[in-house]
Amino acid sequence: MKKIILSLFFMTAIFALIGCGSGESKQTEKTEKSPAAATSKEKNALTKSAVPTVFIHGYGGTVNSFGGMIQRFSNEWKTKKEMLITVQADGTLTVDGQLSKEKSNPSVQVLFAANKDNEWNQTEWIYTVLKYLKQQGVAQVNLVGHSMGGVSSLRYLTTYGQPSDASKINKFISIGAPFNDFTESSESIEDVLKSGRETKASRYVDYENGISNVPNDLPIFLVAGKLDEKTDSDGTVPLNSALATYSLLKDHGNPISYQIFTGSNAQHSQLHENTGVDQAIANFLWK
Repeated sequence: MKKIILSLFFMTAIFALIGCGSGESKQTEKTEKSPAAATSKEKNALTKSAVPTVFIHGYGGTVNSFGGMIQRFSNEWKTKKEMLITVQADGTLTVDGQLSKEKSNPSVQVLFAANKDNEWNQTEWIYTVLKYLKQQGVAQVNLVGHSMGGVSSLRYLTTYGQPSDASKINKFISIGAPFNDFTESSESIEDVLKSGRETKASRYVDYENGISNVPNDLPIFLVAGKLDEKTDSDGTVPLNSALATYSLLKDHGNPISYQIFTGSNAQHSQLHENTGVDQAIANFLWK
């Protein structure tokens, strides 16, 4: 009888231990699932629409210039890469892919075959792309330009505004764009943001002369890089050039903001590889 009771005691103890182990396993499983839940919550925080975002590379740019950023956004379900448009030197388009018209924040990457041509030709090519998209039933787009791509995009706006035969620009972002060329200046960033540039390159004067063409309800975001506390540039473009149009556009009435990134990842050609820049762009476009 004692043996039977003792056996029952050991069996009860074993079942109790198994039960505890099972509880711990469930707790671990729950903990492992929580990051996925957070990711899902972050996805839901984004506004999804069928408005495409058009990415314009800088001087000498290639498919890699915005390729990494678009891929990172795609991996995070923030966008869906749907179209690659290559503009030939004669203005003809080679189009790969098709817009689904789904609410997936689609991306359109634009490449210039003559990737070292001048900004006036690039402006015309941007117009050609936006006219093509309008013909495809795209009413509006977001526009993101790095370096000379930002320069040409703003030149498009100051030259044409929002023409009826082209997709309307919904939001505009420039990344490290030399809006006042590479003109040296001793003006502080604070003065430039408050009053604009005193030393004006011809490019900036063109912007001033065409500012009335820019819709004053167009939201604009300027991104700039600063290598370190002693260097007021991203290694290529001075801060007071990347932010030169802030005062001009603000006085025009545009909702405008800017952000300065600091460190090695804020180097000119690394700005579009910087995950902090990724997040700032995603917040401005889709949050």
